[in-house]
Amino acid sequence: MAQNEVLAGIDMVMCDADAARVLTGKRLGLITNPTGVTRSLEATLDVLHRDGRFQLVAAFGPEHGLRGEVQDAIGIGDFRDESTGLPVYSLYGASRQPTAEMLAGIDALVFDIQDVGSRFYTYISTMLLSMRACASHGREFIVLDRPNPISGSLVEGNILDERFTSFVGACPIPARHGLTVGELAIWANEKLGIGCKLTVCEMRGWTRSMWADETGLPWVMPSPNLPSLETATVYPGTCFVEGTNVSEGRGTTRPFELVGAPWVDGQALARRLNALGLSGCRFRPVFFVPSFSKYAGEVCAGVQVHVLDRAAFEPVRIGVYILAAIRGLWPDRFQWVGTPEQSSVGRLHIDLLAGTDELRRTIDSGGDIEGLLERWDLDAARFGAERVCFLLY
Repeated sequence: MAQNEVLAGIDMVMCDADAARVLTGKRLGLITNPTGVTRSLEATLDVLHRDGRFQLVAAFGPEHGLRGEVQDAIGIGDFRDESTGLPVYSLYGASRQPTAEMLAGIDALVFDIQDVGSRFYTYISTMLLSMRACASHGREFIVLDRPNPISGSLVEGNILDERFTSFVGACPIPARHGLTVGELAIWANEKLGIGCKLTVCEMRGWTRSMWADETGLPWVMPSPNLPSLETATVYPGTCFVEGTNVSEGRGTTRPFELVGAPWVDGQALARRLNALGLSGCRFRPVFFVPSFSKYAGEVCAGVQVHVLDRAAFEPVRIGVYILAAIRGLWPDRFQWVGTPEQSSVGRLHIDLLAGTDELRRTIDSGGDIEGLLERWDLDAARFGAERVCFLLY
């Protein structure tokens, strides 16, 4: 595909004097991970630290850590970065938002992390909690904007019911929200009443219809189990499988593209799903052996989701039909599983991922899946209209 000259927020800061002024004269804390890089693949942490125009005094790491090496749902502690000597505070440990102690000596928090365009992704939860902390403690919040890798023109799925708010669903947006992190920050600051002093360093050259591989920007894995754009494309739907006793492919080289379990018949599942004629994809029967996570070391059978036309592909719809098909074919083996937040939230993980218990109840009762999805389409259309006044590109 033809590549365009897209500059992310950090690239604009480094090459544009007006953008750079947003960060100068302030003691900065940087929320970042391995995706925080310039167009030439230099870490934002390093370029800001060595540039004499900026005063970087601390770093903050989200889920998976500052360096991105930690698997999902594993707590992380504070440490000191060896290369810069800066203190690094964990936002996925004892606290999930910056505390007054962490913010001491900081004038502004800077956020530079690549989102993947899905409500479940915890980096946007970290951003929103950090914005709230800045509002509470009188600090500025600055977003170095980055592209939505699965395009900013497509919105899909239901708007989260706020009764099901959690770290994998921090705000009432659709499962595929169609915003950049900067646009999401602007939306949340107003619609959620956060009210922090917010600045977004905008990109240059990005248009809403672009996918990641059309930007010319390098792909850096956003987290250990999102290795590729293909994975990010299916993730807004197949992430629902996390809420079941079916493997979502963690522990393989194709997480979220592979779905299965030792008790699944991949041929039967592929037939059931392909018969639905779902747009933009085909399902291929597969065998796989996860090296960790669910069914580690066991042979699983299932399907691989092959995206044939990503513009027509509807990941949320596909994810829902995958759950319904497996539940319908193996009702005695299929189970919904608990959530890491169960002790405090007391719900099944699928309800938090879906942002509602309606999905689970509909599937369990053999109810009208298409009717459910039609209601979700109305949600997506409503949010698509609401977001217009918050779009930067």
